Amino acid sequence: MKCHHGAVPVHRVADSGFDREAEVYEQARPSYPPDCIAWFAEHLDIAPGRDVLDLAAGTGKFTRLLEPLAARLTASEPVDGMRAVLHRTSPAIPIVSSTAELMPFRAASFDAITVAQAFHWFDAPVALAEAARVLRAHGRLGLVWNARDRSADHVDALWSIMDRVEKNAPWREHEEWRETAFTETPYFGPLHGTTFQHEQLLTVDDVVGRFQSVSHVAVLDDAPRQAVLNEVRDLLAQHPTTAGKEYIPIPYRVDAYWCEKA
Repeated sequence: MKCHHGAVPVHRVADSGFDREAEVYEQARPSYPPDCIAWFAEHLDIAPGRDVLDLAAGTGKFTRLLEPLAARLTASEPVDGMRAVLHRTSPAIPIVSSTAELMPFRAASFDAITVAQAFHWFDAPVALAEAARVLRAHGRLGLVWNARDRSADHVDALWSIMDRVEKNAPWREHEEWRETAFTETPYFGPLHGTTFQHEQLLTVDDVVGRFQSVSHVAVLDDAPRQAVLNEVRDLLAQHPTTAGKEYIPIPYRVDAYWCEKA
């Protein structure tokens, strides 16, 4: 499948933050619910005999959930620290180092591509053209995000800390750019979407780790990073919903989409 590979830079915050905190990311970030995986298996036809690329696979949280579907699975991840964890957690899966904008695969290599928690980091028009190149006729692209469910007061208070840190995070405008990227692309048909719900039950230390794994926190210098994490810990100790609790519920809304190559 290999064709070419070139140096397309990864977003500075993603490269530095995720490389530094790859182990924390693996431990603290949420997985994805079974009904979400079943939905992708159905709509992307992920099954034995099919060639599937998990693009920007990170530490392999979504990759591992695809493995039982028994497709011919390949993972791609450009950040060294994330890729090292991915090698450890999914040792049987071929892994390449590449960005979404320049993939080392021949044209028409895959039946489906999945992107979990990463498309907002891409140069969307370039990445969509490249995805269309490596997909076969009628191939499908699947996108999924664990979105922050702020309906609970303690969770809204926690993510409000991040609001100050992540003012320029690319995903904060994802609704607008997603609509633009997929409305204007000549490479794919319309997006089809649905939502799922799930939650993590985390210890206080795990919640702190969850915030430590946020790229815009991970790239901070030691003192400001520790100040953010201390603020998270203090909030958990003082908020009436979380004070003294062994486990803290952190809910998520899962936004899932697929589209077909035009």
